[in-house]
Amino acid sequence: MAGRGLRQWGLLLVVILLGWGCTEKTSVSKQANGLQHLIAWAHAGRQSERETLEKQVSRFNQKQDEVFIELKFLPEGTYNSQVQAAALADDLPDLLEFDGPMVYNYVWQGHLIPIPEWVPSNLYSNTIPSVIEQGTYRGRLYSLGQYDSGLALYARKSLLEKVGARIPTSPAAAWTVDEFEQILSDLAKIDPDKQVLDLKFNYRGEWYTYAFMPVLVSAGGDLIDRDGFDAASGVLNSAAAVQAMKRIQSWTHEKAWVDENLDDVAFTEGRVALSWVGHWEYPRYKAAWGNDLALVPLPDFGQGSRTAQGSWNWGVTTYCEDPAAAVRFLTFLLGDQQVLEITQANGAVPATFSALNASGEYHQDSLLNLFKVQLTEGYCVPRPRTPAYPIITAVFQQAFDDIRHGADVQTALDQAAAEIDRDLRDNQGYPAIKGDGE
Repeated sequence: MAGRGLRQWGLLLVVILLGWGCTEKTSVSKQANGLQHLIAWAHAGRQSERETLEKQVSRFNQKQDEVFIELKFLPEGTYNSQVQAAALADDLPDLLEFDGPMVYNYVWQGHLIPIPEWVPSNLYSNTIPSVIEQGTYRGRLYSLGQYDSGLALYARKSLLEKVGARIPTSPAAAWTVDEFEQILSDLAKIDPDKQVLDLKFNYRGEWYTYAFMPVLVSAGGDLIDRDGFDAASGVLNSAAAVQAMKRIQSWTHEKAWVDENLDDVAFTEGRVALSWVGHWEYPRYKAAWGNDLALVPLPDFGQGSRTAQGSWNWGVTTYCEDPAAAVRFLTFLLGDQQVLEITQANGAVPATFSALNASGEYHQDSLLNLFKVQLTEGYCVPRPRTPAYPIITAVFQQAFDDIRHGADVQTALDQAAAEIDRDLRDNQGYPAIKGDGE
């Protein structure tokens, strides 16, 4: 695996190919009409999400006369590439939105500053622990978000009842993996094509890491040793991790329980009884099945049910001349009105306790309460909090894809672990550098 120097040359090529060398820079005069003028970049998600954020920025600009936020959207698919290109061109904005696990690499590269001294104490206590954990690196907070994510199994209650399966509603009562496989077997007996599970194989890339890292952790493995983040060997390719991936491989090959779902309607059209996916499918699945829809935790592979977390969040770049003004805007975004508006638009889980309590969607007896419990009671696992994460996720994605297509599991995980370790050596373990607070 190429070291940091080679990657920098690759990013320089991106700059050239994307034509970033435009003469007009992002940077603008920091004072305009008496206002502190800040540039903010966000990802161009679904239209309803973009429109909501635009309205919130406008509301912030209108409600006070000290700070003006200029919002710019970048395409989600090339977001990180454009951020890296802008960094090389010395042209990052004041405020930057980014996918959760990217914060650690951005800090290591010196792009973000810690923000604790400007964050009100009541905002800390009101923000759910998963968001604080995701935004913390080397003991310092670098990012905050308006929402977090939920991952679980959606199910048809009527079909589970038909095969006599219990329906767990809390992670503590999750199916064991043996119980889960028995349920899959029983469902296959009443299904014409025997394909009863959707693992969203129509998705690609980061989905594999987000969706199946919890399996490794639940089994007693992981993507990397989290004590020092200095090795993947012995963890990613451990006996526990290999056995867990062999289970998933058997679902796709030997037992053929998984629908490839290339049309993305396997669950909504009733071809499968179970769908392993995130919060974003709730509106569509609820519309399809109404009161027959159930939400259950991921199966327990031996060390307890685990789930993923992490979503888009905000940080302040090293280019910002007034971090207090930037955090003032972030504090506004985490107000109840703004959090509820954006989560209504994108279906994500509110990032504050007050918004969760005010939403009406997460009360104790609600379907979505499972997401709240997972994120607030210690069942979620952040993707590895290390600058090596971009390499870790790319390598695991390839290994998982190979495994699901029939590759030898031990060999695939051995190769993945070795590749991650090679990158760690090439980068001297990603030691602290400018910007990460040490």
